Amino acid sequence: MILIILISVIVVLLLLTNVRIVPQAETYVIERLGAYLTTWSVGLHLKLPLLDRVAKRVSIKEKVVDFPPQPVITKDNVTMQIDTVVYFQITDSKLYAYGIENPMSAIENLTATTLRNIIGDLELDETLTSRDTINTKMRSLLDEATDAWGIKVNRVEVKNILPPKDIQEAMEKQMRAERGRREAILRAEGEKQSAILVAEGQKESTILKAEAEKEAAIRKAEGESEAILKVQNATAEGIKMLKNADPNKQVIALKSLEAFMKAADGQATKIIIPSDIQSIAGLAVSVSELLKEK
Repeated sequence: MILIILISVIVVLLLLTNVRIVPQAETYVIERLGAYLTTWSVGLHLKLPLLDRVAKRVSIKEKVVDFPPQPVITKDNVTMQIDTVVYFQITDSKLYAYGIENPMSAIENLTATTLRNIIGDLELDETLTSRDTINTKMRSLLDEATDAWGIKVNRVEVKNILPPKDIQEAMEKQMRAERGRREAILRAEGEKQSAILVAEGQKESTILKAEAEKEAAIRKAEGESEAILKVQNATAEGIKMLKNADPNKQVIALKSLEAFMKAADGQATKIIIPSDIQSIAGLAVSVSELLKEK
């Protein structure tokens, strides 16, 4: 009886010690007698006592590795320090467990050599302005190389690019000069625009002044024309009335004489009087004398 109980306890202990629960986002690599048997995913699993063992626990979450700066030489022989950040994920736990001895060190060294190869084909200016190109090339090459290790490289980012100190100083001077040039261009553009606006204002003012003078001249000419027209109308009306009155020769002669008398009141020094008017004048004097005698 005691033996049965003892055996039952041993069996229960063996079962408890060989039951495994695999958590989310992890896998277990199982070996049987030292050889790869299977890969457990999330859930409850039971292994054979003394025969099976958990060879490796693998996290399948995406990992981020920030590698220290690496010295690289550009195509134009400039040595720079570049550090990168690699985002990767384990997709095959068996290959990750048996494909390479130290995956992290392998990824770091592969990243450094790949970066040197890419930067070696670029000049300094291209390196500073082609981060996206460098990231894309590195991700493609690293992903292809790590497939045999069960690793998928999702993204590679160039974190910092540090040129030598003298080149940094030269770049800062160039940047300040470029900013000064842009400022001068903007100032010149502003002055040009201001001069254009002033000239346009003067032009508009001249045009408006000329238009005003033109309008005044037109109004003055219209007024004079209207005055002349009224005088001519009045003269014509007077002639018409005179014609309708049917004056005789003596009346016309007297009117002519009145006109000459008015002319004589002016500044003229000599007045020539026609003979017919002289006779009429004599007649007028005679009439005047007769009236006096009566």
